[in-house]
Amino acid sequence: KPNTEIPAGGNSTTDNTSAKGRFTANSTIAEVISDPAFSDFGYLLFPVDRNVSRSMTLADISSSSVYVWYSHILPEKTVEIINRLYNDAVDGNQIFYRMYSDDEIAADPTKADTGLFLFRGEAGKPFAITNAGGGFMYVGAMQDSFPHSLEISNEGYNAFALIYRPDDPYTDLAKAIEFIHDNAYELGVKPDDYSLWGGSAGARMAAVLGNKAYLQQLTGRTDIPQASAVIMQYTGYNQASQYDAPTYVCVGSNDGIASWRTMQNRLQRLSAMGIPTEFHVYEGLGHGFGVGTGTVADGWVNDALKFWQKNMKTDESTGIPPVYVD
Repeated sequence: KPNTEIPAGGNSTTDNTSAKGRFTANSTIAEVISDPAFSDFGYLLFPVDRNVSRSMTLADISSSSVYVWYSHILPEKTVEIINRLYNDAVDGNQIFYRMYSDDEIAADPTKADTGLFLFRGEAGKPFAITNAGGGFMYVGAMQDSFPHSLEISNEGYNAFALIYRPDDPYTDLAKAIEFIHDNAYELGVKPDDYSLWGGSAGARMAAVLGNKAYLQQLTGRTDIPQASAVIMQYTGYNQASQYDAPTYVCVGSNDGIASWRTMQNRLQRLSAMGIPTEFHVYEGLGHGFGVGTGTVADGWVNDALKFWQKNMKTDESTGIPPVYVD
């Protein structure tokens, strides 16, 4: 069963603060981390591998100086994400799951800095795992996986944002897939028809674990189904295999880190193998635009959701009719 030692948390609202707006752009990192709703895992909301002062506000931290390689970071989105998770917790829902057991963490203390933040959708619907980038130096979840999970959950699906170890990312994603598969009933999610999402370094993770051969190699199991879709943003990953999953890609034309041509070439190779693909390049955008709010990429998450729905293997899991994209 899932690790349930994490309490759901208590309501720590103060005078003149409504439950729907517990935190504001002026709230400090220390205030968020110390709130009972976030128990002993609140620090994982922010990059543990970056030197982040707890006196910084949510407005301060919503910056490319903290989230290196990222752009279009919106303080209001940071506040929305923190309040969404807070509200879920005070409503009695578990929002964080440790993938590793106490014994595993005792044997390797670095595993304590991992886990899954759950943005709940509808019970019994398929799930997504979102993987932030950060150059395998840190985990940029607030820009590159939390916003995606929020949008996915708003469409009724369940989304887990993975906090992984930058020096052992594939092991942690494999563990996350195993954990959710083995505890799907308790978590309230459908164990198959899942999707893997990622940006930059996180997109490499999604592509690798979306490959059936790598999935079996890294989990050591053959009973876990392959992802129905891999959703990738701005990465130079170029391996292509007959065992890869249906793949959706989006990237900016001005990305100086991940060339759109490299990404397009890989999809063309996958398509030639008969694997479903979809490719989008957005004029003028650079690296790390996240969900793209306020940019020419705004709305791409909905396109990706349609691609995922189209490639689900069981009709009853879609919830809505598949949308076919030319």
